Amino acid sequence: MKWRIVAHGAALVVTIAVASTAVAPNLGAKGVRPNAAGGSALAVLQTIRVENERPNGYQRSLFEHWRDIDGDGCDSRDQVLKRDSITRAQVDPISCDVIAGDWVSPYDGARFSDPSDIDIDHVVALKEAWDSGAWAWSSATRKAYANDTSDRRTLAAVTDRVNQQKSDKDPSNWLPPLKSYICTYIGNWIAVKARWELSMDKSEWGRVKNLLTSSCSGLTIAASSEAPLMGVMVPVPPTTPATTAPAIKTPTATSPATSPTTTTKAPSSDTTPATSPTTTPSGVATVYPGAWCKPEGATGVAASGKSYVCAKTNATGTPYSDGRARWRQG
Repeated sequence: MKWRIVAHGAALVVTIAVASTAVAPNLGAKGVRPNAAGGSALAVLQTIRVENERPNGYQRSLFEHWRDIDGDGCDSRDQVLKRDSITRAQVDPISCDVIAGDWVSPYDGARFSDPSDIDIDHVVALKEAWDSGAWAWSSATRKAYANDTSDRRTLAAVTDRVNQQKSDKDPSNWLPPLKSYICTYIGNWIAVKARWELSMDKSEWGRVKNLLTSSCSGLTIAASSEAPLMGVMVPVPPTTPATTAPAIKTPTATSPATSPTTTTKAPSSDTTPATSPTTTPSGVATVYPGAWCKPEGATGVAASGKSYVCAKTNATGTPYSDGRARWRQG
């Protein structure tokens, strides 16, 4: 006997107006704490580092994908298929495989009822993420990114052919063929890059900025939850200084920076990702001086034997300009 069951929960279809679009995330997932404020897309763009990509070393197998990482019995592909179906999806109760549903691809407006016609797209492709900073992530963090359903902007159910055309391109080389969706796509792209602390290259940043000051003027981005970064990121070797993007004046928009006095800011030139201290057999945490860190107030010891503290201010009490905590002597 072939079992079928209707997945609990109904999918929603949301119509978004460009001029005041708020690209809404799915907040409140297990183990993910509300963190990043939303606001003007231009202001959020200003928080993203602008630097050359680092393409060497990428392999898709480095991102363990289509896994069940939240323990609900369904892998991330099936979770997105259930979420994005505009009718109640039919799901095998044993394997959690999605058998049927109704999908409208946001990239081209095409409709499907067979899940085999659907690709689950990483909005910021895995290779693009690698080139933009994921090369420095731990395997656990890469797995979390590849299966992230805690924010619906990371993954989308789309037409397989269109997804293959997109491949690993950024907005400077590819935009959705459905013109009415372009601004939503740009908002999602910015949100994912900012949430996961990924950089943009100059052409990518420039293309996004041009859209935000023309056809997507007035775009806003809804608040997101904190990215489920897991494990310890590897230390980052010295690199050439990142390019600082020109500041954009947005008098009514507030940047999602943590500092309450900052309204807009150019991307930080610090290319070091946030790290958690590793623990040696002796129980002493080993840290990387100057790297971004969490939680604030944590302490550790560098390879040199000197003590460090995770702080948002330097040793004299002056706050760092980007509002982020990093390992400093203390």
